[in-house]
Amino acid sequence: MKEPTLVILAAGMGSRFGGLKQITAVDPFGHAIIDFSLYDAYRAGFRKVAFIIKHEIEEDFKAAVGRRMEKYFDVRYVYQQIDMLPEGYSVPDCRKKPWGTAHAVLCAKGIVDGPFAVINADDFYGRGAYETIYRFLSQDRPENENAMVAYLLRNTVTENGTVARGICTVEDGLLTDVVERTKIAKRGEDGAYTEDGETWFPLSGDCQVSMNFWGFGPAFMEELSARFPAWLDENLPKNPEKAEYFLPFVVNALIQEGRGSVRVLPCRESWHGITYREDMPGLVSAIEALRAQGLYPDTLLD
Repeated sequence: MKEPTLVILAAGMGSRFGGLKQITAVDPFGHAIIDFSLYDAYRAGFRKVAFIIKHEIEEDFKAAVGRRMEKYFDVRYVYQQIDMLPEGYSVPDCRKKPWGTAHAVLCAKGIVDGPFAVINADDFYGRGAYETIYRFLSQDRPENENAMVAYLLRNTVTENGTVARGICTVEDGLLTDVVERTKIAKRGEDGAYTEDGETWFPLSGDCQVSMNFWGFGPAFMEELSARFPAWLDENLPKNPEKAEYFLPFVVNALIQEGRGSVRVLPCRESWHGITYREDMPGLVSAIEALRAQGLYPDTLLD
């Protein structure tokens, strides 16, 4: 069985944050969130990593992260560009933004050739999540058996604005549905979402959400490729400027068609991230507390 690869989505320029947050230091030692992710992944057993970036940030990213990691991982770079489309398709003149998380992963086709995990570069997931997903991916399983690390909504929201989360329906430990809600706000211990910015619908703080931490079998890459043209046909006419090919779209289709399953791996850890600049003090404090507990040394993988 092939060793699992950790695929890290790092192509976003951090528009809401206002800078290249993938390499922004979050502790006094100059580590970014991605350094903690790679440290946790290495301890869990990962030895292969694919960074999905854009050519525009290539040199900054390699200087800050990539070259250091080459001592610990078999490192590959994948470039997500908006002109990476199936034959016969072209980029609309109005299109400026990437095509979404499913497209980002699809760009790694041919480089990732076995089971793989997917994470965001700017989310702090916690050590236990990596250990859980690595165990899942390291076991001999059918190619269409997948997994998702699920967090409680209350542990994933910010005081400083709205966030996007995949709201999950789970039965007997298996994911049956995930709905992407792009504007979720904190409401005490719970949350609420809106589609139009005016009408809000409540969400329980105990509901399970996707933080885009997935574990996929080898067959999933082919599914991403096969379904992309139909997605373009449906969505380009409706929203050529902003439509995004999200991973949950493909996951839901596989589940509904009976072509794949997704095991839900519960996680009780708290999400930490810097969706907005105002999130930074809370993130720094959280990392200081984890280091004080002895979970992280001053020097990670440097």
